[in-house]
Amino acid sequence: MSHGLLWLPLLLVFVLLVALGWLERRRQQLFREWAEGSELAKLDGCGAARLVDGVLSWSRFEAGQLQLEDSFMIKQLELVELLALGSGEAPLTEEAQGSCRLRLVGGGEQKDLAFADAERARRWMGELMSRSRCEL
Repeated sequence: MSHGLLWLPLLLVFVLLVALGWLERRRQQLFREWAEGSELAKLDGCGAARLVDGVLSWSRFEAGQLQLEDSFMIKQLELVELLALGSGEAPLTEEAQGSCRLRLVGGGEQKDLAFADAERARRWMGELMSRSRCEL
């Protein structure tokens, strides 16, 4: 009996890990379907984003589905800034890593797109600016 009680916490941890793995697989499958046919797409801990026909849209995984948060027309893009995720308007330095956000400015509005990785955000900055020039 005591041996069975020792294995019970391990069984619970195993069940928990299986459930978390299933949720991650579901999230990735939803993202693949959502991002199909997009020119540029990303999925990370901060959410999903895609660029389709000059419209950048981003969403968050919530309640087993992707909930659209916002969108931005790339042809209106004038400026892209890399900012720290949680510290107000502080720009991110070149050597900084970790969570950040892209501030998209254009058409009289500004919107923020969160990233879990600063290196990926820097690559997206270049891609978005080059695509906005192509749209003009």
